[in-house]
Amino acid sequence: MTKTALHPGVKEAVERFRAARKAGAQGTPERLRLQRELAADCPTFTPNLLDLARQLQLADEPNRQAEETFAEVQRLLEQAVVGSERGGPAVVELGHFLDTLQNAPEKATPLYEEGAARALETLEDAWAGLLRAWVHERTKESLEKALRLGELAEKLFPDSGRIQGVVQDVHNTARRDGLLK
Repeated sequence: MTKTALHPGVKEAVERFRAARKAGAQGTPERLRLQRELAADCPTFTPNLLDLARQLQLADEPNRQAEETFAEVQRLLEQAVVGSERGGPAVVELGHFLDTLQNAPEKATPLYEEGAARALETLEDAWAGLLRAWVHERTKESLEKALRLGELAEKLFPDSGRIQGVVQDVHNTARRDGLLK
């Protein structure tokens, strides 16, 4: 007995997404058709869900009421939030939709706050990784970049033990290499 895939694999989903984007300008019927098919076949492929929601906001589909389009957009955005495990871009996109098109800033504000918190977590992770990589590179240029970024990181994340630890590594290495007294 062979197993059949219920949904396309990641590579196929990406290929179909790229093909849909190349199929026409924003909001064209062919592009919408291809992206809707992909959303039906791969309902957790967040890049398509977010892009399709944007496309629908720009599209002028004949015989379709704005309320129907807005309901589809909201459903796609909520699906993207779930599928991305409340990823920052999806949360912010839903917030933006609720704020600007549904005139519901009271519903959007917590989503914006959540998106900002997710973005800060990502930035903290990225900066800690950059600082570590620059210390390992251990050139004059990389340590100078690490010192500049470390100063900014300490200001933005004063309570982060991870940032404090890696900045301390930057300072220790810069001292050993004669860049700091």
